[in-house]
Amino acid sequence: MEKVSVSALKNGLSAFLRKVRAGHSVIIYDRNVPIARLVGIEGGEGPGDRLAKLRSEGLTRPALRKLSAKRRRALRSPIAVDAAVVRALRENRDDDR
Repeated sequence: MEKVSVSALKNGLSAFLRKVRAGHSVIIYDRNVPIARLVGIEGGEGPGDRLAKLRSEGLTRPALRKLSAKRRRALRSPIAVDAAVVRALRENRDDDR
């Protein structure tokens, strides 16, 4: 395990990333205090892998049908907010201060 200061890491980031890709880990120090460990990602989990994991844990399920173009546009559009709600929220926050 290699030790490196923040400044040395900034100056030689590419070299340290090559070491990490080769399987080494690097401890990063800031003023002689260890603050982080740089390690490689094993297995390269991508978005599809995460989704499969969530499905296997029962946290998500496949869609039953595709969304229509109209529904997709509606989901992307901003939500209308009533001015009275915003005013009440601001008053509540002002009271807490």
